Amino acid sequence: MAERTIGAVLCDLDGVLRIWADLAEVDAAHGLPPGTVAGAAFRAERLVPAVTGLVTDEQWRGAVAEDLGVVCGSAARAREVVAGWGRQASRVDAEVLGLLGEVRRSVPVVLVSNGTTRLEADLAALGLDAVFDAVVNTARLGVAKPDERVYLAAAEWAQMPVTACLFVDDSAGNVAAAEALGMHGHHYLGAAGLRAALRGHGLI
Repeated sequence: MAERTIGAVLCDLDGVLRIWADLAEVDAAHGLPPGTVAGAAFRAERLVPAVTGLVTDEQWRGAVAEDLGVVCGSAARAREVVAGWGRQASRVDAEVLGLLGEVRRSVPVVLVSNGTTRLEADLAALGLDAVFDAVVNTARLGVAKPDERVYLAAAEWAQMPVTACLFVDDSAGNVAAAEALGMHGHHYLGAAGLRAALRGHGLI
């Protein structure tokens, strides 16, 4: 095993550990063009308030339903579409979960998610509420990645200097922001690459 140089792993949730079904399936199920729901839900004006805690998850989804009213033809149909989005399937990547479990044998693992106020309930529903040593939910923090305060908060929760943290995320921009603070970074593209990165740092 390589010499361990990392004292904590800070890991993203969506796109790394939790994998969502294609949101276009929700569009198709309601006869909408691909990208309709994503375009309404994830544009900055709607998403940023949700992941910084300015609005609750319920308020966010309600606002998205209002935005979809015209394209859906009625408020009632728009609410049905948003309800379908709320039931969108997701799964936990068992290989990534196993890797994080291996890492926790030697160093703390902190979840760092641009989450909404629903995050904690989602983690419990997925059986992930006891998987991490700490959870940094940006909706509770008030700022979202790539704001440096998110990374600093995560390092503080891990009780490690930023230079001793490995940050894992599927967003290259979020990884670059962590590296700019002095963290080690890994742009997640798959479990095999994560395994190699963890092994290279002596974590597994």
